[in-house]
Amino acid sequence: MTSLFDPIQVGDLELPNRILMAPLTRNRAVAGLKPGPLQVEYYQQRAGAGLIITEATQISPMGQGYLDTPGIYSTEQVAAWRQVTDAVHAAGGRIFVQLWHVGRISHSSLLPGGARPVSSTNQRPNARTFAAEGFVDVSPPRALRDAEIPGLIEDYRHAARSALDAGFDGVEVHGANNYLLEQFLRDSVNDRDGPYGGSIENRARLVVEIMQAIAVEIGASRTGLRLSPMTTFNDTPRDSDPQALFEHLVSQLDPLGLAYVHVIQGETGGPRYPEDAARPFDYAALKACFSGCWMLNNGYGPDDAPRALAAGEADLIAFGRPFISNPDLVNRLRAGAPLAPPNPETFYGGGAEGYTDYPTLETR
Repeated sequence: MTSLFDPIQVGDLELPNRILMAPLTRNRAVAGLKPGPLQVEYYQQRAGAGLIITEATQISPMGQGYLDTPGIYSTEQVAAWRQVTDAVHAAGGRIFVQLWHVGRISHSSLLPGGARPVSSTNQRPNARTFAAEGFVDVSPPRALRDAEIPGLIEDYRHAARSALDAGFDGVEVHGANNYLLEQFLRDSVNDRDGPYGGSIENRARLVVEIMQAIAVEIGASRTGLRLSPMTTFNDTPRDSDPQALFEHLVSQLDPLGLAYVHVIQGETGGPRYPEDAARPFDYAALKACFSGCWMLNNGYGPDDAPRALAAGEADLIAFGRPFISNPDLVNRLRAGAPLAPPNPETFYGGGAEGYTDYPTLETR
């Protein structure tokens, strides 16, 4: 029976276990939106994960939506991330960077020249973000012109190449939580005409073209994608037919040979099967559209994670918050040891407290 501790081949990587560290935004980037010494220590501490997926990382200056989140587009950022990847590899780990563009979940004070955020739409969500003055309402977005789409795809391609230059083992494209890519996917947001709006095929086109471009640039076997078909995070209603939309998308991507698909079940940080959904989402049917490794995420713990693997519902399980306060999470799960609770007051921003000072079983 499949165990969390069984090795598995994921794209080009042989993982020693099936426990992945999910992306966790922590808002601790230093000047230049770079990782600093704290990030080097933080990720190295967690190198026991089968694979680390970094915090969401901007593909361009226009991709930023929150204060002090890092990028992966400048020479200086690449050099800073190289220190992180070298430290993780020295500790025997493997690490992907998550490529991020927030789209309309941003504020003009965070963008070059005070620009408006860009999206599939001019619709402004009832959402807030974190800027220099604290939590603020997001700024009114503008819809990207069709002529701007090739430049956006190029930003993703360049970020993927920069990731390999920085020593990452691969990349995960953030297509979840209703940031830019889901703003194109969902008909609850995407109100545009033309090649990137209207039909399911058109709304999925941008994600397909981005994944194709990255696969050509760095190899599909070094590339993953994160999706969240049912979340309403960031004030975004569900698509009118999420089952058809996401089955089409995953079926279109399957021939590429991606390393994995990473699915957030249900509401991000909430129930896996939301009671307010008009009809339940069939995750097994979605998984059947993909022949590569399948990763599930959303509140899994020591009891239900092994059950999901044993039932064939997933090949990999991503753990988020448990990795915040348990840098040695894999060892704790293997030993059946209790998990330390995290301190929510130190999740976002700050220094070493609540970041690199959580003890391991050996040091507590």
